[in-house]
Amino acid sequence: MRYVATVQALVSLTARLAADRASRVLVAIDGRSGAGKSSLAAGIADVLQASVVPVDDFFAAHITDAGWDSRTPARRAADCLDWRRLRREALEPLKSGRPAAWHALDFAGGPRADGSYGLQAGLTTRAATSIVMVDGAYSARPELADLIDLTVLVEAPSDVRAERLAAREEPACFLAACLARWGRAEDHYFTVTRPRSTFDV
Repeated sequence: MRYVATVQALVSLTARLAADRASRVLVAIDGRSGAGKSSLAAGIADVLQASVVPVDDFFAAHITDAGWDSRTPARRAADCLDWRRLRREALEPLKSGRPAAWHALDFAGGPRADGSYGLQAGLTTRAATSIVMVDGAYSARPELADLIDLTVLVEAPSDVRAERLAAREEPACFLAACLARWGRAEDHYFTVTRPRSTFDV
């Protein structure tokens, strides 16, 4: 019931924002891994016929395991999202009313031997809509602030997030390694780069 009320409230807020502005509205749905960002973004997008841009498509694919492990948590948080490509290939076109197209990270293909990833051969496309949901951790990065109209922080208890991540990530050793590498990066991002108080909702 609380989830439905949250979706309804955000739908109402986003619709009012879109009605008040002449330009297209971009909404960043940010939060820690397993918080429920994608479900919330999809729920809002379904009601408002909005496009959804998953920022996971723009993960910094070229960086190796050794490259990540040599970085501090602050650097991991700063480097994990190729925000320049996200900005150039998705957000700027959609904000200006043009369709967007990009090569998404090939998660399904798995990592290379060095831990880096390739990109999908085919293009992911999005039509220009009046509202765009930018879905994923680090989606409210300061470097994108001039394009984002509303920032939403999605939170869930750590045990709930852990259950969700365990249910979707296989094998368990991959999840453990992922949490060890990225947990402290998220800590830095959500306490230093984008503390809770800096989000609109």
